[in-house]
Amino acid sequence: MRIILSRKGFDSTAGGCPSPIFPDGRMLSLPIPDKGSPIAYQDLSFGDMNVGDLVVELTGDAKRSRHFAHLDPDLRADSLPRSPGWKPLLGQMGSAQGHLRKQGVQAGDVFLFFGSFRPVEQTAEGWRFKRAERARHIIWGWMQIGRIHKVDELPSDEMHWARYHPHFAYSPDASNTLYESTDQLVVGGAHTHALGSGVFIHFDERLVLTAPESTTQSNWRLPSFFAPVDGLSQLSYHGDARRWQVADDECLLNSVARGQEFVFDTQGQDAPIQWILSLVESIPSSS
Repeated sequence: MRIILSRKGFDSTAGGCPSPIFPDGRMLSLPIPDKGSPIAYQDLSFGDMNVGDLVVELTGDAKRSRHFAHLDPDLRADSLPRSPGWKPLLGQMGSAQGHLRKQGVQAGDVFLFFGSFRPVEQTAEGWRFKRAERARHIIWGWMQIGRIHKVDELPSDEMHWARYHPHFAYSPDASNTLYESTDQLVVGGAHTHALGSGVFIHFDERLVLTAPESTTQSNWRLPSFFAPVDGLSQLSYHGDARRWQVADDECLLNSVARGQEFVFDTQGQDAPIQWILSLVESIPSSS
């Protein structure tokens, strides 16, 4: 089984700011802008909030509510009105999809989605980021791959429930791929108590990748099983041993600034599986 640490959502480059952590602890990963998407930010909801209004307040750009959003991965059933049969999806294409293919990513592998998050507060002008709080990389959701679809090869009468997805709006591209979630998380052939995909409802320190004392969000603290073995890293894009420091039951990683999909082959180890289960089975989540 492979674990894919998958960078998704707003940051300083894509979107212009982090995603918010609200005062009650709720987190919302804001989808990045996408002119080719059929979904506008104002079409999306988060509880009683309109995501278009939220993006306007956080960015200070009144035009943002009419901009279009790359809702991908699409994990929350209540983000949009849904067609019968809807399932959570992730789309990928281009060099990022090429990397997943070369790494042998397949059904049964698990994406852990992370992004840049920062606490917000309500002001007279609306939601604003808290000046005293820094942005951190935080895991916000997961998805186990159930089926993999090549978009260009799908017959027109298949997956009607998914046709809203941005990856159906693009020009033909042989790399355009959709990953469909499993219903239940399955590990080692056994069903767990967790859903096949979901989002973590509230912030939890166990979800934080950024090291506690770091002023740079890309400096991570990870479980020790991620550490290089005999000088060789099992986490793709991170083969430079100088990026790693190992200490007891954890390791520190200066993660790369670019790249979307970082693939880790568990190679039959139990510790990575238990780590995933400790997140998805014990931290409150929803789909």
